[in-house]
Amino acid sequence: MKTKTSHKTEAGNYFISNYPPYSFWKPEFVDNAVIALNTEPNPSNPLGMYVHIPFCRKRCYFCYFRVYTGVKSDAVKNYADALIQEVKLYRGKKCISDRKPLFIYFGGGTPSFLSTTQLTHLFGEMKSMFPWDDTEEVTFECEPGTLTEKKVKFLKESGVTRLSLGVENLDNELLSVNGRSHTTKEIYRAYEWAKNAEFPQINIDLIAGMLNETESNWQKNIEKIIKMDPDSITIYQMEIPYNTTIYKRMEESGENFAPVADWETKRRWVDYAFNTLSDAGYTVNSAYTVVKDPAKTKFVYRDKLWQGADLVSTGVASFSHVNGTHYQNEHNLVQYQSRLRKNELPIFRALTPTHEELLVREFLLQFKLGSIKPDYFVDKYHVDVRSYFSEPLRTIANLGVLEDINDELRLTRQGLLQVDRLLQGFFLPQHQVDRLV
Repeated sequence: MKTKTSHKTEAGNYFISNYPPYSFWKPEFVDNAVIALNTEPNPSNPLGMYVHIPFCRKRCYFCYFRVYTGVKSDAVKNYADALIQEVKLYRGKKCISDRKPLFIYFGGGTPSFLSTTQLTHLFGEMKSMFPWDDTEEVTFECEPGTLTEKKVKFLKESGVTRLSLGVENLDNELLSVNGRSHTTKEIYRAYEWAKNAEFPQINIDLIAGMLNETESNWQKNIEKIIKMDPDSITIYQMEIPYNTTIYKRMEESGENFAPVADWETKRRWVDYAFNTLSDAGYTVNSAYTVVKDPAKTKFVYRDKLWQGADLVSTGVASFSHVNGTHYQNEHNLVQYQSRLRKNELPIFRALTPTHEELLVREFLLQFKLGSIKPDYFVDKYHVDVRSYFSEPLRTIANLGVLEDINDELRLTRQGLLQVDRLLQGFFLPQHQVDRLV
């Protein structure tokens, strides 16, 4: 397992969202994606859809996603038309055809950047091709300052089941220092509109360890969130990938470490949040989430994707996983739209993982829930994960953060708080890369 001599926050990717790492996906493997899309699907595998909206009012200083700012309504309309064309092309693929999505996720960027009129057009066209009647979950990410009461009501009436508010912090000065567009006034106003609309689930995102974050500020954030009483809260620990504004500033000043909290501090703050929220009646159900009512508050997108569900992702730079093959769209907006105008799916690079790599992928992702059920992997992959992963499991057991009880491999709270770092030890040798921190 990789070890670090410092707990300070270095530049690099900490959060593990897929496997094998994206650097191993190549343009020369695009034909694999074409084959996967033209092959009958596994009838037992659910289908999900992701829709990427790459527009924002402002680029946050810690953001590493493909986003565009300062765009006009014509550019948004052209992009929405490209999305619709992409969905139409998928309807003709054997793997997708007339399947109905079990879950849909609108992410970004800022999906709520679109006006109600633009969303009406996009939703209507999508529903005509992939009806949402049987969809268990429709998630829609929002930047609070882009919402209006009318837009919130429209989202609820359109079938959105989980509204996710990108709050990140509840202090105006700290929001400004980190490049966020919204204010606390806009947060509370948007949240009140969402509560009044009675969404089945309202989620609030927070980030531990932002620029200028302090112990006192963090604790006040958690106190305020408890008073707001959302259905679920997602907490991320600040990381500094290479293409962020913060990293560029580090390069210019010759700094090796980011001017944010170190990893021990961030983990302590998340631990404080988990403990305080648990005392308030919430349940921790992953390395990043707490829910108020586990019986009704679900994360279908997360759970099904981490169990190998097919995911068709539309939009510039978006990532898909279909029939056992990973692929990514063109990451340049002009090229993405140009290929769709030619009636081509805008696939840029791909990778078909081996059976072993798919096993590792599901093991890594499901461990983020805090526990692994070995019988699941025996049934699906015919592999005893205790034996297959014996060395890295022994390593984390020696750290005192792993328990093997009741037919489960379970991480302790301290293990859960650093799960992304621990998971790197389960990578196959050929996938150990230096860009992970």
